[in-house]
Amino acid sequence: MQEFDRARALLRKFKGESYVNGFDILGQVGAAAAAYGRRAVLVRDNFPGGLEAARTVAGSLAAAGVEVAEVIEGAAPNAPREDLERIAARVRAAKPEVVVSLGGGSTIDAAKAAIVLNVLGGRIDDYFGTGLVTAKAAETGRQLTPHVAIQTAASSSAHLTKYSNITDLATGQKKLIVDNAIVPQRAFFDYGVTFGAPPALTADGALDGTAHILEVLWSAVGKPYYEEMAEVADTGLRLILKHLPGVIENPRDREGREALGLGTDLGGYAIMLGGTNGAHLTSFSLIDILSHGRACAILNPYYTVFFAPAIQQPLKLVARICAELGYADPSILNFGGRDLGVAVAEAYMAFERKVGVPPRLSEVPGFTDAHIARALTAAKNPQLKMKLENMPVPLTAEMVDDYMGPVLEAAKTGALAGIRNVA
Repeated sequence: MQEFDRARALLRKFKGESYVNGFDILGQVGAAAAAYGRRAVLVRDNFPGGLEAARTVAGSLAAAGVEVAEVIEGAAPNAPREDLERIAARVRAAKPEVVVSLGGGSTIDAAKAAIVLNVLGGRIDDYFGTGLVTAKAAETGRQLTPHVAIQTAASSSAHLTKYSNITDLATGQKKLIVDNAIVPQRAFFDYGVTFGAPPALTADGALDGTAHILEVLWSAVGKPYYEEMAEVADTGLRLILKHLPGVIENPRDREGREALGLGTDLGGYAIMLGGTNGAHLTSFSLIDILSHGRACAILNPYYTVFFAPAIQQPLKLVARICAELGYADPSILNFGGRDLGVAVAEAYMAFERKVGVPPRLSEVPGFTDAHIARALTAAKNPQLKMKLENMPVPLTAEMVDDYMGPVLEAAKTGALAGIRNVA
């Protein structure tokens, strides 16, 4: 249980008293919400076990003297713009003093963005990028409505972070708000709620957590927070890589469900220390054929090889975990340079296969070369340049075709040899 104790200690360091996680903790939501107001809206998902969870939350709110002015249906996967606009309109009409969201990352992301639109006005496009919500709030002198976020899926850790992903279904492109102003004031995650999650959803969410950890770890080299990130990564990756296969076989594995909850929560810690990069950036262009977590999982090994010369220290950390958990031969610890990146990529692919995820895009139904073209075009969009700049090997828009292009071609075919490293 050493990893569990380490994870709990790290999360206390990260969120202090603002986050309550564990089992049977939903009854505490009401008192938390009441600290911000007596009139609430509840934005909630429909998910396995969701009705019972919603009743528990509603009962806790009522017991604390909080009136639920309206219950609003949450967002579909990837938080489509249409769902955001619907939720924002309903929240605006209800005039709540506090917003309570109950759902996975998409519903929580939509609630974050709805609060921004209701308080600050404008269009959602005005806020895609970094720090634009804070800037508008300072300009107008307005404060965002308090938000109590209740997570129901071990995945994106939207309940803990400064991110809101919103998708334009017409173009198939996801865009991102990054701003500390949208971090929920209070967060809850009852890991028992995830018992009903089907295996595919469980895998998708856990893989999103590993992507958060890996990508921030790669980009942390040489940064002041590297040692802190290394501890987060060592703990979170062990929990997810060790326990995900068992939870897929036995969805009601209590210890495994807690491990995935803690591990993906640490993914949230990671993306508040640093940013994601290549795999996340490309995943935004694959939403029509892949879940977010699965897309990131498929892409990360290929970006790992591309980054390898610049990330030797964190590669050794991940290589040790993969060897200890049986995803790689112990000889991996003797590798270096690009060879170490290839070995870690192959070990992660072995983990993917074990949990039923194809290791290359050509195996994904519906994939075409048009997805690569879309991803390369999106990578040059100024609103997403933070992902290019945050890479361990930073790229400019002018370098995308020459270097990201071969990475995505390799992700299509599985041929790691085709990836070019920047000299």
